[in-house]
Amino acid sequence: MLSRFASSVCLGVPSDRLPVFFDSSAPLKPSLAGGRGALGFPSTCKKKAPMLPLSLSPARSARFRASVQRDEGSASERKDAMPIHGVSETIVGVLGGGQLGRMLCQAASQMAIKVVTLDPLENCPASAISYQHFVGSFDDGESVREFAKRCGVLTVEIEHVDAVTLEKLDQQGIDCQPKASTIRIIQDKYLQKVHFSQHGIPLPDFMQIDDLASAEKAGDLFGYPLMIKSKRLAYDGRGNAVAYNKEDLPSVVTALGGFDHGLYVERWTPFVKVLLNEVAPRPHNSGHHTIESCYTSQYEQHLRAVLGLPLGDPSMKSPAAIMYNILGEDEGDAGFYLAHQLIGRALNIPGATVHWYDKPEMRKQRKMGHITIVGPSMNIVRTRLNLLLEKGTTGNHTVVSPRVAIIMGSDSDLPTMKGAAEILKNFDVPFEVTIVSAHRTPERMYSFAMSAKERGIQIIIAGAGGAAHLPGMVASLTPLPVIGVPIRTSSLDGIDSLLSIVQMPKGVPVATVAIGNAANAALLAVRILAAGDADLWDRVVGYQEDMKDTVLRKAEKLEGEGWERYLNL
Repeated sequence: MLSRFASSVCLGVPSDRLPVFFDSSAPLKPSLAGGRGALGFPSTCKKKAPMLPLSLSPARSARFRASVQRDEGSASERKDAMPIHGVSETIVGVLGGGQLGRMLCQAASQMAIKVVTLDPLENCPASAISYQHFVGSFDDGESVREFAKRCGVLTVEIEHVDAVTLEKLDQQGIDCQPKASTIRIIQDKYLQKVHFSQHGIPLPDFMQIDDLASAEKAGDLFGYPLMIKSKRLAYDGRGNAVAYNKEDLPSVVTALGGFDHGLYVERWTPFVKVLLNEVAPRPHNSGHHTIESCYTSQYEQHLRAVLGLPLGDPSMKSPAAIMYNILGEDEGDAGFYLAHQLIGRALNIPGATVHWYDKPEMRKQRKMGHITIVGPSMNIVRTRLNLLLEKGTTGNHTVVSPRVAIIMGSDSDLPTMKGAAEILKNFDVPFEVTIVSAHRTPERMYSFAMSAKERGIQIIIAGAGGAAHLPGMVASLTPLPVIGVPIRTSSLDGIDSLLSIVQMPKGVPVATVAIGNAANAALLAVRILAAGDADLWDRVVGYQEDMKDTVLRKAEKLEGEGWERYLNL
């Protein structure tokens, strides 16, 4: 599931709890087109899988068989004989019953789709929500073959499954999505890199290492620190280690199981451009936010794809979102208590939604759930996250959306534009201040203008000097009122800025104030807002009365003291 991604920052949060930020103003626009790529991911063009007979009873663990009397009247077995009424008559079988399987089941329930799950744990997160849950190992061939008899299409919530069995099932006509050939590549992180490099996908530099000599060669080639990774069974930080120098190599390799385990290295890469790290043929932790922030969540999209249903719109319906992981802070009951305190605070945060995975055991650093926070702007959702992380948070909190945006092409314009900020602050009008250059960051300007209305912005104050294109370009992109502030320049003293801003063509209006008079721009914005805001109207009237009183006091003082004494004071 693709989403428009903006940034990920720490905000003083421990690295293992980094929130993930998503902003609809980022320029990426995913395609809604179907079709299988080179890896054979599911698309809308596949035929609906045939419905298989459901004559077998659910698998039971030995403990479960010993503790529960099996009879023909059990609720689980009665489901075998019940007709399937839903948007699809095909039952979806999911290998794995963790939190991803749980959220797949939740999405399926809303879509009138039946999902059955296979997992070694009887009380795994998905077991309480799935249409039926079967106890068995998802990487055991016999268990998977038996489970497949219950499904019209077989998919995964984890890629560490038995690809050989899936290939045989596919040959027997069982619809497996994704295909075993895809699973094999996904299971080996090094093969992933090779595959994508062959197709011209931008990647970090990487190479295979088979012995200490090749590891040292990689260090000489890529430099240190050096990321060393296991090819297989590496996820959630497992199977990765860092060598900070040549002397670290032997101990790091040993910690990862040795060269026979299958290792490769990646160059330590700065975050300056987008590179592909890895892919997963299933819902992923980084896409949990889509449940609240997108028109179609990654879980719904996965179900649509494997069933051959039309794919949904993946674009964001909320301008900004943050997903925060709930990790175990302690063992057992103490850990549950701390997690529940966090959930309690989340219930008081506007735009926050809690997802608790209902895992039976609490361990330190174990992911127990997540919290998604949505809002009209990234600044607001960051503020809401900070409120969530403040352990003293108990009451309700309201985060006010900015109504006015103050933008400028450079921070050198800020001394002029602060006059607008001071006026808005005095009138208690929420506002935001940022830098948007029409010439140096045109994509940012476009994203800002196109998303301003959705973020709650009602008026834009744009300061610009020289060519002064910013106010006019923003006004051409948004129907919101734009007020231009000509910035005084060293060459023509701001005359060039003023003439540029006022020369807008018919149909693209930009209000313009005097050179450098950002305060008047803010006062004009306040008056526009006050036309539909009674409280703000009263403050505007009061401001005018204060100005009148100030002038009358000065006149009285001048008349009473005379001009000479007045000037000498």
